[in-house]
Amino acid sequence: MAELEIDVRGQTCPVPLVECRKAFKKASPGDLVIVKGTHPASKKEIPMACEAMGLEVLEIEDKEGGKEWEIKIRR
Repeated sequence: MAELEIDVRGQTCPVPLVECRKAFKKASPGDLVIVKGTHPASKKEIPMACEAMGLEVLEIEDKEGGKEWEIKIRR
């Protein structure tokens, strides 16, 4: 099982979601994809997209006093 980290801090829609989709294509089933970002809309859109793709969102965590977030997704 591998871990892929995507850093999209400072990026706005649709870049974070596009980068996530690229990572999901590279990842093998069971791999963990960790997305780090700052754009509030992406924090909502990424989990919704994951659900639509049948992926498991393990955790959504606020960082840096809510200025950043981290989403952990199982491929």
